[in-house]
Amino acid sequence: MTVKASDVPIWSEWVATTDGAVNAKIRAQVTGYLTTQKYIEGSDVKKGDVLFTIDDRPFRAALDQAKGDLAQQEARLGKATIDVNRYTPLAAEQAISQQELDDAIQAKLAAEAAVAAAKAVVENAQVNLGFTKVTSLIDGVAGLANAQIGDLVGPNGSELTAVSTVNPIKVYFTVSEREYLNWTLQDKTDAELEEKSKSLSFDLVLSNGTTWPHKGKFYFADRQIDVRTGSIRLAAIFENPRNLLRPGQFGLVRTTLRTQKDAIVIPQRAVIETQGLYQVMVIEAGDKIGVRPIKVGDRIGSDWIVTSGITAGETILVEGQQKVRPGMVVHPKPYTPSAQEKAAAAEAAPTPSSPPTPTPTTTPTTNAKSPTPPQQSGEKR
Repeated sequence: MTVKASDVPIWSEWVATTDGAVNAKIRAQVTGYLTTQKYIEGSDVKKGDVLFTIDDRPFRAALDQAKGDLAQQEARLGKATIDVNRYTPLAAEQAISQQELDDAIQAKLAAEAAVAAAKAVVENAQVNLGFTKVTSLIDGVAGLANAQIGDLVGPNGSELTAVSTVNPIKVYFTVSEREYLNWTLQDKTDAELEEKSKSLSFDLVLSNGTTWPHKGKFYFADRQIDVRTGSIRLAAIFENPRNLLRPGQFGLVRTTLRTQKDAIVIPQRAVIETQGLYQVMVIEAGDKIGVRPIKVGDRIGSDWIVTSGITAGETILVEGQQKVRPGMVVHPKPYTPSAQEKAAAAEAAPTPSSPPTPTPTTTPTTNAKSPTPPQQSGEKR
């Protein structure tokens, strides 16, 4: 394989789970017996739709009683108002004492306060009566009913159901603290970091291997690092127009973090690893085999980025390392990647790419016995 330098997108992927953009837990706010269930489990509901009804007879009785008390207090206020209006001119003519007028004024003030308190009781009774209709506060998909008709429910009981807004849908994933720092510390200002975060585009690979057709955008990063795992939770948000994605699904999210300029990329199978040291066999002048130590960087699917040791234009050995030794003269032969390698490369690539270039293997020109070179560690996927 003739090594070439090219711009390579560096991408990462993480295990992800889906969750609703908003998850509302529906509970009863008054105590009573469930009488009806108005929605179909798993169906779409709108804000204000009635999900359950609670027996409202005790609450209607409480409202009627509160209205009666209010009428009594308003009658007392009317009597106190008449007394004040009558006593005011009489006190001015000294036909009655000032104390009688003062008592009437204070009685009116007390009646006004009693009317205000009675109105509050009526309003509270109306609110409680309204709570007998358990409604959805958001648009979304309603879940299973956790209570049955005839159950006694109340504020201290379990939730009746849950409603989740799934369009758009959140996708949570965790990255290591090191990845998080490498991403955030590259920018000198908050504006640069915000702009870079907005430009991120995520792919979502579902559990059956298909890629979700809509791209995701960065949503938020959690406020802290988990001290137990040394990772931080992030979220991306995806469009979900047909509500096909539901909370609790697993998948993979992937994104391109940066583009490495003039990168040297070679197949992992061309790399010989021995005790943490990496080597490749190069075809030197006269088709002679040479061994070159290298340093490797990021992995891109079934390929490796080489940071030092070889340069563009050199020819390396991809297969046949165990059949040759340094200094041996060989005849390079074209090598075509297998179907599995092509599939792995296509799966790993964040964007469609051109077909792989054929790479050479070798056939030695002699069958003389030679020392066995370091064993290849095998492919790393």
